[in-house]
Amino acid sequence: MESELKDLNSKQLKSTASSDDGGSAKDDRPLLKPDAAENIQESEKKFAPYVRNDVYGTMGRGELPLAEKFLIGIAIVTLLPIRVVLAMTVLVIYYLICRVCTLFSAPNRGEDEQEDYAHMGGWRRSVVVVTGRFLSRVMLFVLGFYWITETFRILDVQEKSENEAKNQSKDEDEAKDQDEESGRPGAIISNHVSYLDILYHMSSSFPSFVAKRSVAKLPLVGLISKCLGCVYVQRESKSSDFKGVSGVVTERVREAHRDKSAPMMMLFPEGTTTNGDYLLPFKTGAFLARAPVLPVILRYPYQRFSPAWDSISGARHVFFLLCQFVNHIEVTSLPVYHPSQQEKDDPKLYAENVRRLMASERNLILSDIGLAEKRIYHAALNGNNSLPSVLHQKDD
Repeated sequence: MESELKDLNSKQLKSTASSDDGGSAKDDRPLLKPDAAENIQESEKKFAPYVRNDVYGTMGRGELPLAEKFLIGIAIVTLLPIRVVLAMTVLVIYYLICRVCTLFSAPNRGEDEQEDYAHMGGWRRSVVVVTGRFLSRVMLFVLGFYWITETFRILDVQEKSENEAKNQSKDEDEAKDQDEESGRPGAIISNHVSYLDILYHMSSSFPSFVAKRSVAKLPLVGLISKCLGCVYVQRESKSSDFKGVSGVVTERVREAHRDKSAPMMMLFPEGTTTNGDYLLPFKTGAFLARAPVLPVILRYPYQRFSPAWDSISGARHVFFLLCQFVNHIEVTSLPVYHPSQQEKDDPKLYAENVRRLMASERNLILSDIGLAEKRIYHAALNGNNSLPSVLHQKDD
């Protein structure tokens, strides 16, 4: 794959050089070069989960039809400023609520610089959760998601953990307690399509997420992430803190499974976002706790602009999203998945079975590529000829 992409970039560079020799004043971005179209199509076949298929084209830089340009022009002078002001207002209001609720309250500090306010009790926690869910839904409304289609599937999922309880010599009361506990998921498992996924899950269940360590230091968002109880990771490193973070996640999943008052963990086992039509291989971190999980599938139907955050920059994505008059989201919640003893002993098997179940429910295409291939695809689109350095970046 590396050699193929080197050839791809060398062809792109040659075509760029030849056009420069001709004195052309065109944009020098390899993506927009007409003579590189065939190479781009080849790469899109290899990296299909990250390819944009909307009107705006690859990386959001496609040539727009006149009608689309007209609609964007209208949105720029009407929707865009209103939505920016409203979105910032909602964010500041929730930040102030979190600031008031955390006054004179010390965060829960753990190893590896982990700290959060998710374990606060009493009225403080209730205010943070209730207002957080409400304002998250308000934020989605501001962004054009005026209604959300939610489906709750009833499947013939075998509760395999009951057999073990029957073999143990326990009285009926203890057995009932075990059955009640076994029905409580330790984590919510979701496909990852966009940063908008986080807003939906905040509005639905207000869980804790895994986030980059730098998020904790961001203005406004940093405190909110601590109130969510985020687990922070160093994305570009698999040093000694990786096992520590994995242990924190596993313990938090077990805690949520045992204790109803504990914050639920929300995990995206794919590790990166796709265009929404594919499901990447699952990482096993969410399944190491051997606890039941709740699978949730998100889809973003569209006609013009896809809310999927795949091969488009963050700033360009936010701009186009705010210029859409209406956006759509569909949510499918599956029953709690109870692992068998074999799945408990083999997290890879557990993860793969949950992945296949989610794919079959929403007709998602299973893919065998991951974050490393996404970086390669982005590098190729940007004409980056230093692909070996991209290939050797560590996956998180």
